[in-house]
Amino acid sequence: MIRAVRLLLISFSMLMGCIPISQAQQSVTVFAAASLQDALKDIASGFAAASGISLKFSFDASSTLARQIEQGAPADLFASADLDWMDYLAKHDLIDTKTRVNLLSNRLVVIAPKDSAIGELKFDEPSIEAALGGGRLATGAVDSVPVGRYAKVALQKLGLWDALEARIASADNVRAALAYVARGEAPLGIVYATDAAADPKVKIVAVFPRESHPPIVYPFAVTRQAKGDAAARFLAYLQSPAARAVFTARGFTFVE
Repeated sequence: MIRAVRLLLISFSMLMGCIPISQAQQSVTVFAAASLQDALKDIASGFAAASGISLKFSFDASSTLARQIEQGAPADLFASADLDWMDYLAKHDLIDTKTRVNLLSNRLVVIAPKDSAIGELKFDEPSIEAALGGGRLATGAVDSVPVGRYAKVALQKLGLWDALEARIASADNVRAALAYVARGEAPLGIVYATDAAADPKVKIVAVFPRESHPPIVYPFAVTRQAKGDAAARFLAYLQSPAARAVFTARGFTFVE
């Protein structure tokens, strides 16, 4: 028995010796917008299996993550839900600008609980007021969180901001806004189409016109503090056909 165990340990040691130490020890810490969490988790398993590189994720509002990186948080790759927060890190020389790529796009939508009597919502004040009743409109914080910023611009463009500003229920990120509606705590919410599709407890009742807000763009970049090439390899994989298939299945489109 003891001899068998020894042989097993020797065999394991020989197997591990075939794997380069640099590769076996590589890992990538990804700071990514909350709306990317399902797609990136789906993609992670395929990349890890193919590369031997482990992935760790932190998902939150792009604003929160960018400020954490500014304060020294150990991120190797940053994925933002808008251009502004990536520009913010670039201005502070915290990303490798040569690696920056505008990869994905999304749509801005209005959601309601799945069992809501609301069908197709019109973008006019009486319709939205009637749909809200005594409730509030959930979205990200309009002064910092990308989805909230897009929402504010769109409501201003459609002439609805003055009437709805006081009715906004600010959330820390888009998934928190989604949860308010899914739990029935808010009768309406403004989120991305991909988030709406990820939760069976909500439904889309309106889609904002594309011209009502700036294009929703997700830029990705390796950070200045990243060591080795693991983060760059993952970023390259995110642009591969395998990753693109996952993003498409989750409802994202691509910036060409």
